[in-house]
Amino acid sequence: MTTQTSLRARAARLGKPRKATYGVLIVFVLGSLFPFYWSFLVASRDNGMLTERIPPLLPGGNFFANAARVFDTVPFWRALANSIIVSGTVTLTTVLFSSLAGFAFAKLRFRGRNGLFVFIVVTLAVPTQLGIIPLFIAMSKLGWAGGLQSVIVPNLVTAFGVFWMRQYTVDALPYELIEAARVDGCSMIRVFWNVCLPAVRPAAAILAMFTFMTSWNDFLWPLVVLDAGNPTVQVALEKLQSGYYVDYSLVLAGTTLATIPILIVFLLLGRQIVAGIMQGAVKG
Repeated sequence: MTTQTSLRARAARLGKPRKATYGVLIVFVLGSLFPFYWSFLVASRDNGMLTERIPPLLPGGNFFANAARVFDTVPFWRALANSIIVSGTVTLTTVLFSSLAGFAFAKLRFRGRNGLFVFIVVTLAVPTQLGIIPLFIAMSKLGWAGGLQSVIVPNLVTAFGVFWMRQYTVDALPYELIEAARVDGCSMIRVFWNVCLPAVRPAAAILAMFTFMTSWNDFLWPLVVLDAGNPTVQVALEKLQSGYYVDYSLVLAGTTLATIPILIVFLLLGRQIVAGIMQGAVKG
């Protein structure tokens, strides 16, 4: 009995975070937040701040004026709307189709399953830049060049999303649950919707977060295929610094505005990730 008590006490001491752990975490958090704070600091002042020997550490009062200049310089409202439409649609379709494909590759038996999955994984090694010219020709022949569908349709699903969801589904969804649902009379689609999706929710939330960030930050393909008056956020930000003289307070004001939707998505999906992990821990 004494031995068990000592082992429990030792395990409690080992599992208790130390002050050094908190210190390292605080350093990492501050290092991660500093670029955002510095961007807001410059956005709230003028370019004269960059020439000062000792830069100020507190924000100024010019942020709203600089933000208004952003909307006057480029069609930023339209760019924000376009990016929200593109990123939201791509995120939803990628999570849905990747979850479906991951469920099929992980739990269903069909001819050529392994070979097809290997082919999908191999496409990850192909640089995106190699497909820009043929993809642009295809979009032009379809009459989609210049429209948002030319940015959305090629990104409806990704090879990484399929690979990610397949690997997670293999361990998160036991065959016994599928067989029990089938015995109860569920169709395979209903098994996917009622059994698979709840089990893979943490992985789906992580995939959604990374997909939204990747789509929101995409610059090259929207720059190539979209019209100048119909940009996304990243293309609009590039136009803010395309002149001979770069107004960094203007550029970073636009950057700060463009960062807000990503932070909102991170906060929303971060809660889903933690809730899914805690649910799995309780069931385990």
